[in-house]
Amino acid sequence: MNEDRSLSRTAWMVVALLFPVALLNYLDRQMIAAMKVSVMGDIQDIGSDENWGHMLASFKWVYAVFSPLGGYIADRFSRKLTICGSLFVWSLITWLTGHVSSFQELYWARTAMGISEAFYIPAALALIADYHTGGTRSRAVGVHQMGIYCGQMLGGFAGYSDRLEGGWRSLFDVTGLTGILYAIPLLFLLRDAPSKPRPDVNGGPAAQTRAGTGIVELLTNRNFILLVAYFTLPAIAAWVVRDWMPAILQKAFDISQGKAGVSATLYWQAAALLSAIFGGWLADRWMRKSIRGRIHVSAIGMMLIVPAMFGVGNAPALNSFALAIVALVLFGVGWGFFDCNNMPILSQIVRPELRATGYGIMNFVSMMCGGVADWGFGAMTDRGVPLNVIFGVFALVCVASLFIVLLIRPRETPGGQG
Repeated sequence: MNEDRSLSRTAWMVVALLFPVALLNYLDRQMIAAMKVSVMGDIQDIGSDENWGHMLASFKWVYAVFSPLGGYIADRFSRKLTICGSLFVWSLITWLTGHVSSFQELYWARTAMGISEAFYIPAALALIADYHTGGTRSRAVGVHQMGIYCGQMLGGFAGYSDRLEGGWRSLFDVTGLTGILYAIPLLFLLRDAPSKPRPDVNGGPAAQTRAGTGIVELLTNRNFILLVAYFTLPAIAAWVVRDWMPAILQKAFDISQGKAGVSATLYWQAAALLSAIFGGWLADRWMRKSIRGRIHVSAIGMMLIVPAMFGVGNAPALNSFALAIVALVLFGVGWGFFDCNNMPILSQIVRPELRATGYGIMNFVSMMCGGVADWGFGAMTDRGVPLNVIFGVFALVCVASLFIVLLIRPRETPGGQG
């Protein structure tokens, strides 16, 4: 009993240690969206929304390419060292971003940040899944995702950077130095989960997984392919909401950069934060009655995202700022249900030794498509494509993803993956 309590405390301590890392991970990448006007005014050779979208896309594309590598390294060597190394390097690059002087320098700084940040999420979620077996897994992931939402909410306030003496550059200095300093104690406090002999799917001792055979195993797993598609399709819309919504609100409703940044992030991220906690609790309880409990909770979230997309797309045409906020809140509630269950669902369909690699592949496909969406949205905006058409397509994509998740067939597997 005492040993169980000690393991439980350690498991939640891991989540507590990773919470600020998750916050910084998304704060560092999100705040530039809220400062678009300031950054483009200062670095004038950016020139167009299409260039801005290309810069956002480059982050996602390199993030995508390096995510599977980060996942493999975390699975093969050490989740702890992968996490700490990623935090230190991306924080250094964040600090350097505050000192760029041209579009090319900004472009390559964001590209380098994408590489370094790609190693964090697969390792972190896999480490949480290692410590939280079964009954607390969705809740633990939900608490970690709260750090992400808090980071994005704080990023929204970056729009007020034009009131600071150092402007937008000072925020990159502060957040970069914070991450560099936090990486040092984290290296000593964080621990990889104790290694335990795990049986393979046939009941024998699990063999060490080679990179090639592990990827083949994942790519021939029908349920994994479905999960990749489900993870990717709604994320296309989500990245446009994250990266472009401050600019959309500012232009559509003629409000300040600060108000637009806060409005575009605070409300839906707060809703996502609360729904991730509730959705994690609900999924863990539902799992007591049905092995598809986490899938059902995630599907409920997707059902909420569909009308949210229609609301976001039509609010500017109706000149209704209130509709935009309500739709964003609804999107946040749906996203929280979706977001807290992806790793737990993955843990039901792949072996523990492939969790980080699997999530890395999911990130690869999702971020590649998200990068195309960012670039494409900027190009379509320059060409005057109506927002309600763009977000209407996003809504239909989410409808397709709802049917996809219901096709996944989780199974009770050895090693505590349920």
